[in-house]
Amino acid sequence: MKAELSQRSSDRPEPLAISPMGHADITDVLAIERASFVTTWPSDAFYNELHTNKLAHYYVGRVDGKIVAYGGIWVIFEDSHITTIAVAPAMRGRRYGETLLLYLLDEAIARGASWMTLEVRESNVGAQQLYRKYGFTTVTTRKGYYSDNNENALVMWAGNLKGELFRARLEALRARLA
Repeated sequence: MKAELSQRSSDRPEPLAISPMGHADITDVLAIERASFVTTWPSDAFYNELHTNKLAHYYVGRVDGKIVAYGGIWVIFEDSHITTIAVAPAMRGRRYGETLLLYLLDEAIARGASWMTLEVRESNVGAQQLYRKYGFTTVTTRKGYYSDNNENALVMWAGNLKGELFRARLEALRARLA
């Protein structure tokens, strides 16, 4: 499945084309991973997610054919979890992360999820604001979750993904994004 979600930003004429991540994409994904996070996943983690974890669903976002973003979810019955999401530093601020988040939510719902969780650094206020915009609330804190600096993680949760109110929120946000 491939989705093209166009943006209205005049400084970004090309839409983000989202498609399932493949083995050949891992090198480009790892480059974004290293540029985005202090502690990174090893390449075999992405390989294992793609080839052995039946609950995992990973996607890449391309602009002009070049991978500029990626994200992944696990879906376990009605539970879904964003495992990772990142945009190449040079491509940030163009709403590609928001486009990918919306896509991950759509995929989770299509796969039967009723709620979604994620962890985010306490210091990553920008990401928290985006998640709140999409209906996530902070439910707990995981003390010392990040091994690089012992920073806490906020656990955020969005519920009733299949409900009318949540769907209306997504449609309104999708319209604004388009």
